[in-house]
Amino acid sequence: MKQRAKRFPTHHGYGEVKVSRYVALFVVLLGWVGLGVYLHFTAFWPSTCRPDNLFEIYACSMRLPESGHWREAALLTWLWGTPILFLLELSRRLGRPKD
Repeated sequence: MKQRAKRFPTHHGYGEVKVSRYVALFVVLLGWVGLGVYLHFTAFWPSTCRPDNLFEIYACSMRLPESGHWREAALLTWLWGTPILFLLELSRRLGRPKD
């Protein structure tokens, strides 16, 4: 079998992006946000901490795993993982050298 030559040999990972990749990324993003919404509405917050806004959600989130259920632990992971993933992607985009 003949090995296919790279279309852009100098571009490592920056070639053409097909529509299917955009659709896949959009579906994954919707799934990630949907997972967070599902976990937020199904998780049980501790009785001593009932958050009303985003800042209170993050302040109370460290008490979520006290119940020992998987939804609360998953919500804690989702809440703290999402901004970290966003900042990593942002730093990757901003740190890219201008060619």
